[in-house]
Amino acid sequence: MEKRGNYIMTKEIMDQNQIKRSLIRISYEIIEKLQNPDELTLLGIKSRGESLAKTVAQLLEQNNPETKINLYDLDVRKHRDDDRQEDVTNDIPKDAIDNKTVILIDDVLFTGRTIRAALDSVSEIGRAKRICLAVLVDRGHRELPIRPDFIGKNIPTSINEHVQLQLGDTQAVILN
Repeated sequence: MEKRGNYIMTKEIMDQNQIKRSLIRISYEIIEKLQNPDELTLLGIKSRGESLAKTVAQLLEQNNPETKINLYDLDVRKHRDDDRQEDVTNDIPKDAIDNKTVILIDDVLFTGRTIRAALDSVSEIGRAKRICLAVLVDRGHRELPIRPDFIGKNIPTSINEHVQLQLGDTQAVILN
């Protein structure tokens, strides 16, 4: 983070094309590693992972036209240790989790606490055969022993910097 006067400078570290290339690469890695898309469920972690998961699902279906990928949004606030909200429910059927390979998809992996909450949320729904993690950006600084299986980009940052996925007409990953 660079500060000039009263302004905090931001830097674009991934533009829309780089994001798309990373998601294409992640989808190919998923196919290579898992080989059976029929036993696959993608869970986009709210609030930024849903759009990434949707794109990955579309890419997987393009490469496997005979397969329909199970895709759901996952709200982890019920299991957060910093902002717990007990009334949160997920509309994910048990059979979408049971004996499936579940891939959690999020924008930025930092401390690992969101992923811990996601693991608790998935376990509450059903018993997956395997759970993997795909992230667009891994910035390090883990507080928990969590490691992504699929990574768009590793971006070393200081603990005080902030990495954010900007959505909308022009997607970008911003460092400030």
